[in-house]
Amino acid sequence: MTENNRNHDTDPGADGSDRVIATPTSTEERVISGTSEEQGSHEGAYSAEEAHPRPEEVQRKGERTAAVWFTLAFLGGVGFLVSYFLFPPDAQGDPSIAHPLVGQWANMLMGGTLTLSLFGIGAGMTVWARQVMPHYEVANDYDELPSSPEEKSSFSDFFMRGADESGFTRRPLMRRTLLLAMAPLGVAPIVLLRDTGPLPGDTLRHTLWEPGMHMVVEGTHREGDSQWIHEGDLRAGGMISALPYVEPDPEHPHGLSLDAQAKTVILLIRMDESDFSDEMTREQRNWTHNGIVAYSKICTHVGCPAALYESGSHRILCPCHQSTFDAANGAKVVFGPANRPLPMLPITVDEEGYLVADGDFSEPVGPTFWDAQRGE
Repeated sequence: MTENNRNHDTDPGADGSDRVIATPTSTEERVISGTSEEQGSHEGAYSAEEAHPRPEEVQRKGERTAAVWFTLAFLGGVGFLVSYFLFPPDAQGDPSIAHPLVGQWANMLMGGTLTLSLFGIGAGMTVWARQVMPHYEVANDYDELPSSPEEKSSFSDFFMRGADESGFTRRPLMRRTLLLAMAPLGVAPIVLLRDTGPLPGDTLRHTLWEPGMHMVVEGTHREGDSQWIHEGDLRAGGMISALPYVEPDPEHPHGLSLDAQAKTVILLIRMDESDFSDEMTREQRNWTHNGIVAYSKICTHVGCPAALYESGSHRILCPCHQSTFDAANGAKVVFGPANRPLPMLPITVDEEGYLVADGDFSEPVGPTFWDAQRGE
């Protein structure tokens, strides 16, 4: 390794002592001398005038200007919170509010006050950096890590000196107005959480399925028991995609909303009872009826419909990412990215032989990444 490429843990200063890397060795190295000769010979990113400390009156003026901007930012933040609660998200549909443009005005008011708050903070920080903080250039070679004990011990002094030079500790007006301006913005995300709606609670753990509920073929819209699925409708090796039967209403003429269909859709599969795996629990076997088993159709990977079934191997396949489940063994994962089985629906028949649910799914349906919301 050549001398030019060699890195050192410490850098001797002018007085022979080690110094923290990336800090000036002395006040002379900061290029802040005020003589005309030094100003004329100055080179670097800053002009000669900028590289020298501002007079005290200029710094005080910058402090007051930054404080004004921070105060405006605080008022903008307070205005945002006030306008948010003055015009709640559902205010446009509130018949007690007569103005037809209330929603538009609410958006303009919230957007304008938030803009003022963010702009005020940015403008104040710019004035702070340009008129209060000193400008000087610091350059040094990169050092090998870790730092030496001497460098670590001097970091605290270096940090406090930087804080003092920035004016944060010496300019209380500017510091206090900045903290004041930041306070409303810190509260804003908390109050905005109410727009996300109520907490799900245990709603993700339950669907519309309940004991005695009949089943219909997905996509059929016949009325009455003519569409109910009879156990004789499934032959060995057959598969039917089914939904719970509910009475139609004006809002949902076919009985179920799309959201409800997505949560309750099942695969009804019939096989010889001897084909069931010995690994199935007794409870899982009790949830079947004469070789008919019901699983959620929603893949536990990312929620695609696992709509393909191969009767010879009893495999259920999700075409999105090739997750494969064993229908003869509680729909356990045998291949692919899914990491938990398809939930199983306990089934039985009524006195006429129509298939009915014997309860809800054995576990929550849907993708595994919902587990955090389920509290699992």
